[in-house]
Amino acid sequence: MEKLRIDPEKIACARQAAGQIAADVDRYIGERTTVAVERTVLRLMGVDGVDAEGVPLPNVVVDHLEEKGVLGLGAAYWVVNALIQDGGSPQKMAERVAAGRLDLTELPREEEETLRRRGEELAREGLNRVRARRIQRDRLVGEWGEGRQPYLYVIVATGDIYEDAIQGKSAARQGADIVAVIRSTGQSLIDYVPYGATREGYGGTYATQENFRIMRKALDEAGEEVGRYIQLCNYCSGLCMPEIAAMGALERLDVMLNDALYGILFRDINMQRTLIDQAFSRMINGYAGIMINTGEDNYLTTADAVESAHTVLASQFINEQFARLSGLLPAQMGLGHAFEINPDLEDGFLLELAQAQLSRQIFPEAPLKYMPPTKYMTGNIFKGHIQDAMFNLVSILTGQGVQLLGMMTEAMHTPHIHDRKLAIENAQYIFNNARHLGEEIQYRPGGRIEGRAEEVLERALSMLEEVEKIGLFQALERGMLADVKRSITGGKGLTGVLTRETGYYNPFEEELRRRVGLPQREGWFHERGLHAD
Repeated sequence: MEKLRIDPEKIACARQAAGQIAADVDRYIGERTTVAVERTVLRLMGVDGVDAEGVPLPNVVVDHLEEKGVLGLGAAYWVVNALIQDGGSPQKMAERVAAGRLDLTELPREEEETLRRRGEELAREGLNRVRARRIQRDRLVGEWGEGRQPYLYVIVATGDIYEDAIQGKSAARQGADIVAVIRSTGQSLIDYVPYGATREGYGGTYATQENFRIMRKALDEAGEEVGRYIQLCNYCSGLCMPEIAAMGALERLDVMLNDALYGILFRDINMQRTLIDQAFSRMINGYAGIMINTGEDNYLTTADAVESAHTVLASQFINEQFARLSGLLPAQMGLGHAFEINPDLEDGFLLELAQAQLSRQIFPEAPLKYMPPTKYMTGNIFKGHIQDAMFNLVSILTGQGVQLLGMMTEAMHTPHIHDRKLAIENAQYIFNNARHLGEEIQYRPGGRIEGRAEEVLERALSMLEEVEKIGLFQALERGMLADVKRSITGGKGLTGVLTRETGYYNPFEEELRRRVGLPQREGWFHERGLHAD
């Protein structure tokens, strides 16, 4: 992999600056929680379903506590307190709250040690369910095997989950390794998770736990048929980011789009809300053995791919550090980038190759997610197919991990089954014929490719050092990423951010940190001389 002679000291300095940026944000978000985090705690306890008006029960309970002005202690505090006194299950308790038969804040408060013991039991039970799904995945991969990297990643997006299941199985038979169900347009901006199977959606299908279950079952059937484990991907972002992470963990999803910055930049979700939610969602993804995909490729849809290439690399460094703080292993960090340089630019292929090889060398263990050309696809399907072929060639040359296949009908319509088949055949042909080409070539020292890589790294380092000085929030306000400016107090979802009060309790965060070896946050147990470990 060490084909480009790039300065290891600059890489180390960039990683150090990104680490400080992430640590500063982590200290800030460690004092806060969100309504989505608290709803996730309830879902991990087993709370599911809707009330008589169709409102999800996790929302009902969290809204109840927020209206009482006590959510700053954490939903778990009040729920565990009620369960100790009233018995029953978290589900039954939530149903009683929804029916107006229980006010959680009116019950006497139990001793802290008693709360802790019961809370730890619930956390262990919930996370053991997640662990069982991870063990099941490992068993199936061992029995059936899986595709070789770069994984062939394709999308289905009909709006009807039952049609998605049919198309997903078809894609598996055609050779896909990962099937992603694009989420319905706008779902990232609603502050609840729809319930049950859905048969309509605009530009995609709603992400619900039942939809996850249906797709997982379909792909397992296809995997057994073709003798290859098929990975399922969905979108873990937006205002319900950690809830979707929990649902995906419980239904054995394998890949989740989970970026620390995407929602801020491209959906105008408040930066505080997104950064708090991503920390907890990544803890869940990490423990579930889920590979995350980050969204740096989207930067190049609003900014020029040549001029702004360094912002992609800088963001990869930052996303890597946020992932590390949440306990994700490098093998789970599908850091994103894209093949988006104007095809009319002379030597554009060399610049694309430089960027891909640079990312590969800096993040050697990460299953990098490489995105196809989209910005300059014109509807000329013949030229588009060639653009996709060049993209596939860069991928196999540089050892990318996840290849989201380009469709020659990009910019025309949602791909048909036969469009997807042609895309898979294109990638299979190139990957097979050039499988070991990267091992046989070297880049000319001081040549165009190496010089471009050095330039991108140098500019990324300079940017990271500036962000380290001013802080990530200020950098986002200045529009340093994707040429998009956001305010720390603007965007959607800010009202769902709360300060953790003295006594705040989240047994799932405590248990996750213990299980993956992360340090405990200073908080409820530490303030009282108790130790979660």
